[in-house]
Amino acid sequence: MNDAHNTQNGENTASQPLEERVNNRSQRPTSDAFKAFMASNWAPAPQETPARDAVADHAATRRRVISEKFPAVRLVIPAGPLKVRSNDCDYRFRPHSAFAHLTGLGLDHEPDAVLVLEPVEEGTGDDGGNHLATLYFRPLAGRDTEQFYADSRSGEFWIGARPTLAEFEARLGIKTAHIDELEIAVTKNVGAPEIGGVAIRLVRKVDDNIDALVDTARYNTAKDPENLDLSELDALDELLSEALSELRLLKDAWEIEQMKTAVAATVEGFADVVRALPRAMTHHRGERVIEGAFFARAREEGNELGYDTIAASGNNATVLHWTRNTGEVKAGELLLLDAGVEADSLYTADVTRTIPANGKFTDIQRKVYEAVLDAADAGFAAAQPGVKFRDIHTAATTVLAERLAEWGLLPVSVEEAISPDGQQHRRWMPHGTSHHLGLDVHDCAQAKRDLYLDGVLTEGMVFTIEPGLYFKNEDLAIPEEYRGIGVRIEDDILMTANGPVNLSAALPRKADDVENWMAGIYEDAEG
Repeated sequence: MNDAHNTQNGENTASQPLEERVNNRSQRPTSDAFKAFMASNWAPAPQETPARDAVADHAATRRRVISEKFPAVRLVIPAGPLKVRSNDCDYRFRPHSAFAHLTGLGLDHEPDAVLVLEPVEEGTGDDGGNHLATLYFRPLAGRDTEQFYADSRSGEFWIGARPTLAEFEARLGIKTAHIDELEIAVTKNVGAPEIGGVAIRLVRKVDDNIDALVDTARYNTAKDPENLDLSELDALDELLSEALSELRLLKDAWEIEQMKTAVAATVEGFADVVRALPRAMTHHRGERVIEGAFFARAREEGNELGYDTIAASGNNATVLHWTRNTGEVKAGELLLLDAGVEADSLYTADVTRTIPANGKFTDIQRKVYEAVLDAADAGFAAAQPGVKFRDIHTAATTVLAERLAEWGLLPVSVEEAISPDGQQHRRWMPHGTSHHLGLDVHDCAQAKRDLYLDGVLTEGMVFTIEPGLYFKNEDLAIPEEYRGIGVRIEDDILMTANGPVNLSAALPRKADDVENWMAGIYEDAEG
């Protein structure tokens, strides 16, 4: 039969728009009787005003700092939209980190939201700043609306209740407005300040619709739109992204507590992995067993994984970003687990331990492991207030170069290897030793070099120390006994006025302690 004559419920479907066809499976009634019945007999929504969130005052301080950096400029910070995973199924939503940082919002309830900081006369804005902040988002639809039961992306019937404008305003201390008002708020009076317009800065590549809205406003108000240099405006937008990234270099007290929460859950996740090892060693994809054990903890205690788990056994541990996790876990091999729980606030831990799958290091595994541990300890000792961030890496990799020389693996002297013109030791330790940590696993990534790599370690910074050695099976520059061994030890460090604090110290680090820790977990499981 010709498809043009196919009918459903007596209606011709040949002309049905393509975008509507994804809903064919739902078979939702469309009669007026159904709509009237769905709109009736629902209990009233709670009317209680929620308490102010603990993060609200901290977020207000962050907005004030940004306000002072960009007087007389409209700032637009989108949360980002939902992203399709397949057909009509979306990925779990996560807002852009700059939006989360300035609002205090985590979790999954503000897709498409946008924070706008509107410039006002200097000193007359929020908390004496230069801007008034407004959070634009799509609030909960009333139960008497069709959206309540018909919209599978935002209807309460499908995804549960969403906060109202009043609820978010009470919780966050930010003025709120319906997202329908956003276009006017973003585009009004955009133009060159010298002709009475308002300059605008946008966190780009977060929401294509907002990018287009801002670009159109700039084009429409340009004196010479045909010669408008968008790349120059993009560069100005980048200054906002840079400033927002640098704002996160120093964590406030609330953020530090969130980091501790994420690390504590991560420590429990590593214990779960040890409990799962016996089963992992019997499964043809044991690395997936390990990955699944940690993921369960991340979802039970937090929002998500902070990043894709690396569960790498044997030679896979020499692949720096091995996230396929399709390999076996064999007794006698090392398992490198690099994993972190993301708390509900979206702050993530980032911890690595390398453990013997059967609970005991071989002599050569212990030798490599202890070299990496010595390097980590040297990095920790170097991480003192006032020291440059890059000096952590120098201290750790110098120790590794010395060990490689002792083992006869370096083709040159230690001095030549660690010189800028040498670096031969980096064949087996090719990555950096440290990165900032927070809302992103690689936090503050848009910060200027002189504040990041060349920056000075300061109270409130949170970063990793993670040296490693990676001896691949196919590496003919080393004796066979080293091949297939990959070791990384990574801890999350808080810089205080008195020096570094290891937030992940609850996880054993010394080889003997690792073995005893694993044995204790096995004994508890058997008991």
